[in-house]
Amino acid sequence: MQKVTIIGSGFGALTSIHCLRDIGFKGDVTVVSPRAEFVYYPSLIWVPSGLRSGDDLRFDLKPFFRRMGVTHVASEATGLSDDGRTLETTTEEIANDGLIIASGGRFIKKLPGIEHAITPCEGIAAAQQIRDRIRALDGGTIAMGFASNPNEPSSMRGGPIFEFLFGLERQLRREGRRERFHIVFFTPAERPGNRLGPKAVDKLLGAMDQAGIEAHLGHKIKGFSADKVITEGGEIAANLIIFMPGMTGNQWFDNTSLPRSPGGLLQADALCRVPGFERVYVVGDSGSFPGPDWMPKQAHMADLQARAAAKNLIAELAKREPTVSFNVELLCIVDAYDRGMMVWRTDKRNVALPSMRIFHWLKRGFEWWYLRQYR
Repeated sequence: MQKVTIIGSGFGALTSIHCLRDIGFKGDVTVVSPRAEFVYYPSLIWVPSGLRSGDDLRFDLKPFFRRMGVTHVASEATGLSDDGRTLETTTEEIANDGLIIASGGRFIKKLPGIEHAITPCEGIAAAQQIRDRIRALDGGTIAMGFASNPNEPSSMRGGPIFEFLFGLERQLRREGRRERFHIVFFTPAERPGNRLGPKAVDKLLGAMDQAGIEAHLGHKIKGFSADKVITEGGEIAANLIIFMPGMTGNQWFDNTSLPRSPGGLLQADALCRVPGFERVYVVGDSGSFPGPDWMPKQAHMADLQARAAAKNLIAELAKREPTVSFNVELLCIVDAYDRGMMVWRTDKRNVALPSMRIFHWLKRGFEWWYLRQYR
């Protein structure tokens, strides 16, 4: 019986499982991740305000794995051997006939003093830390920003910072505390959010100005201390620093001969294959893919890549030529606590709809629809 191994238990990994079974793959599927658990990262933005708790976003995958006939190995990948046919882990070696790498990315934590900043997309604990720090503050300056991987500018997560930024501003306003806080947004980019499109950038900057958020743009970040952000354009005094660094590949990639991009991600072709390795695919934040410079690192993109990878792997296992490429599409709602701006971008269209309450509820409705399969 043919064996497929999937590394990870996030969006790309779970979509790969769905697609393999929907296509009719009857072989063994093994998932390798530290825990049989899925965290719905897009809703971390609602943890600081109390709209969501950690338990609302954490799901036990054991029932899902049973329904899908999947074996879960609670372990971490450490390397590859036999040209990709054997996955080395912290507990055992796992043989495969096909491999899908969906183990996510790793934040670059090299800036001096970065331990003084909270990285919100590291998980539930980070979002709860932001919640607790904001509750404890009676006033002061909150600095939020992001940066990219200098060797791979597309490997970044700027969108969530905008959501934390605008969500926090609305939260403080709702609590009657806004006038006690100075909020500063900082990034080395002169046009932050450019992947969303020029119209979206203008709307974001306009929304910051309207909300009284200071923008510190276009200055390289030099480091942090407990009470300041240090940039080449000056220092920002801060009582709370929230920062999303750029992303690179997982540490275990260093123990393989898999080809890497300049930014340390796994190199992929338009079919999500890792060049030079038979029946080895990569999806989501782990990979560097051909496409436009605005191609996002987001759950929706990981899902599109996972569907292509699963279909192509099935074709190869059946001795057919893989032919399925993935569409490049940016689709998101930049939420702000009780309203949101919708952005849709493809090769042919770039739509940025203004912030409205309906988009906040649409985002919550999608959350319910997506998570119903794991409840």
